[in-house]
Amino acid sequence: MSETRPAAVAGSFYPGDGATLARDIQGYLGEVQRFDPPLGFPKVLIVPHAGYVYSGPVAAVAYDAIAPARGIVRRVVLLGPAHRVAFRGMALPAANVFATPLGTVRVDREAAGALTGLPQVVRGDAPHADEHALEVQLPFLQSVLGEFSLVPLVVGQASPGEVAQVLEALWGGPETLIVISTDLSHFHPYDEARGIDQATIARIVARSPDIRHEEACGATPLNGLLALLRARGLAVTRMADCNSGDTAGGRGRVVGYAAFAVYEQTGTGVSASEEQAGPVLLSIARHAIESRLDMGARMPPEPDAAWLKVCAASFITLTRDGALRGCIGSLEPHRALGRDVTENAVAAAFRDPRFAPVTPADWPGIRVEVSLLSRPKPVQFADEAELLAVITPDIDGLIIAHEGRRATFLLQVWESIPDPRQFLRELRRKAGIAADTPVVRCTLSRYRVTKWKEPQERVA
Repeated sequence: MSETRPAAVAGSFYPGDGATLARDIQGYLGEVQRFDPPLGFPKVLIVPHAGYVYSGPVAAVAYDAIAPARGIVRRVVLLGPAHRVAFRGMALPAANVFATPLGTVRVDREAAGALTGLPQVVRGDAPHADEHALEVQLPFLQSVLGEFSLVPLVVGQASPGEVAQVLEALWGGPETLIVISTDLSHFHPYDEARGIDQATIARIVARSPDIRHEEACGATPLNGLLALLRARGLAVTRMADCNSGDTAGGRGRVVGYAAFAVYEQTGTGVSASEEQAGPVLLSIARHAIESRLDMGARMPPEPDAAWLKVCAASFITLTRDGALRGCIGSLEPHRALGRDVTENAVAAAFRDPRFAPVTPADWPGIRVEVSLLSRPKPVQFADEAELLAVITPDIDGLIIAHEGRRATFLLQVWESIPDPRQFLRELRRKAGIAADTPVVRCTLSRYRVTKWKEPQERVA
């Protein structure tokens, strides 16, 4: 038994060089134009496991959704089908470490101890040695989550009930992410494959635990998950799908890929709806300011919910009689959402250099607005004309950067600067970038904003 399970498919399914692999993964993630507010993260992902040139774009859509979980998810339970070794049950490795070109991941023996006594769980390195279904997920997980431990299970012959029993034992709380690795149909002509895969996708969303192996090569772990989700009353959300004919292969014989997510919004508080989040964030901002205005008051504790601990960026805007009274925020995620709202609220009230600090006399008439930024995504453009065609007025917030200078305009700025060309010109001026600097030499990112306002100005 070797202490480390070395990478078996590096250099074939994905780049064997760490720097190239890291760059490719960031490229796939950057292409995901997802602008959901970061109000949590999935509990479960279902992702494909082909070579990255084939299924990487679809997998990236799922992995982009767990970016807010960095620092919260500490354990990944990873199940995939056995492609090379036939056996009965579900195999844990004897090895204690999995290696990829991006580093090593520790096998979580403590968590695996929860499976002790389950007869369907066996131990052995042979099913893991050359298996790609689990390995190809690790570089994405390393890139998005950073440090985490792993419970890797190659699934051989097992019933949905046996798989569900293992998943139930390992379910855990916000610290645990479950990942099921599976492709869809194999080696049908393009149009035929699309029909087969769309029908399979519909059954996965319906949580039908009777998917056949010719419909999804990871049907065994997938069916166990779907049986458990039905018992728990959790929904499956389709995120993306395609086949190899859409990415890097011919259309005569294709393989299908799809990504799905499962969210929890109760119990552990892993995710929140916009309706749930707004009052909480406004309350945090308001109490942060009030605690500074009344030196004897104590800041109430933030609600103990995982979604408030996700790394996210916010802006706090204060107005009085409709006029701006302070606005401070974060351009990119760099701390927990609850803390970011707290710190930015205090800064908007007392440290915006454009305004005098808020006083107790001012406060009753001031209205609080919380803006939550989606994760910025790079904008690809060849020239200014293409950039102007890509950005969407009244919807996109923009960040511009050049040689250490950076600035943003929230989407609310479109109200006063509706012309896209002038919007870019003023944004460049705000950043202190010379007017004659070609825009193609600048880096631009865009984001969307979800905002909540107090219902009306408070009256003394």
